[in-house]
Amino acid sequence: MTSTAPQEGRRERKKRETRLRISDIATGLFLDRGFDAVTIAEIAEAADVSVNTVYNYFPTKEDLFFDRAEEVIDRPSRFVRERLPGQSAADAVLGRLRAEIEDRSVYAGVLEGYDAFMRCIHGAPSLLARLMLMQYRTAERLTETLAEETGDDPEDPMPQLVAGELVHISNQLFRGATRAVAAGMSPEQAAAAALGKLDTYEGLVSERFLKYAVRPG
Repeated sequence: MTSTAPQEGRRERKKRETRLRISDIATGLFLDRGFDAVTIAEIAEAADVSVNTVYNYFPTKEDLFFDRAEEVIDRPSRFVRERLPGQSAADAVLGRLRAEIEDRSVYAGVLEGYDAFMRCIHGAPSLLARLMLMQYRTAERLTETLAEETGDDPEDPMPQLVAGELVHISNQLFRGATRAVAAGMSPEQAAAAALGKLDTYEGLVSERFLKYAVRPG
């Protein structure tokens, strides 16, 4: 079968590669010296591009650090949109989270050295504020997705409550995992602790929460 997916042109590929190179170089500088200590001019020089080129790809320095913000914000909503027939919103989001912990995914925070990334965030007030804004937008988008998927009235509190709790659980597990690794736990130990916490969370919430927004099958 012939693929109908659009081919990436040479211009698009070069732009993508330039963006990735700038981001990778900036991340290395941030982790090595701290976010506030690094200037855009230094990043541009290290990447062998102009300052204007950096700003063309990344409007702010915070955008350079959180270069995958949109992907992160949309992840829980995507999991809900892609859930299988008979699967609830919580099944989709928490099930994916469990799989990522077991697979030692970067999104679960159980990788060796990932604590350095979080230390960089906590050392820069603007990054911490951006992270909190991303978490708010994640819950907001998931609320909209749940309302669309269920057809619930906009005044119904369930989409907002379920979205807020799912994002809260994900954030708590992520923070706990990165702190555990920073404290000396191996990724395997941190993952086991995170899975235990996830089991506890699922045991505390109601059946109504766990079975909300089941996709008809």
